[in-house]
Amino acid sequence: TTPDADMAVFGEAAPYLRKSEKERIEAQNRPFDAKSSVFVVHPKESFVKGTIQSRESGKVTVQTEGGEVNQIFSMNPPKYDKIEDMAMMTHLH
Repeated sequence: TTPDADMAVFGEAAPYLRKSEKERIEAQNRPFDAKSSVFVVHPKESFVKGTIQSRESGKVTVQTEGGEVNQIFSMNPPKYDKIEDMAMMTHLH
């Protein structure tokens, strides 16, 4: 059986538990800059993705998907999205 077929036991929840093989390959090949990709605390969404625009005198300017910037956290590469073994992740928050 294929890894995706193994997820059939989870029914409708399966797409939320594991990406398809195609999505995992696309994520591994997606461009990613670990020096500029961050997570930003957001009051409603918990965290949103952001990109560092500049660093000056201890201040960091971040362009986010929404929300105010008050704390930033390093972001894991897209290949770790929905990873099953968190020990492989670079950053744990």
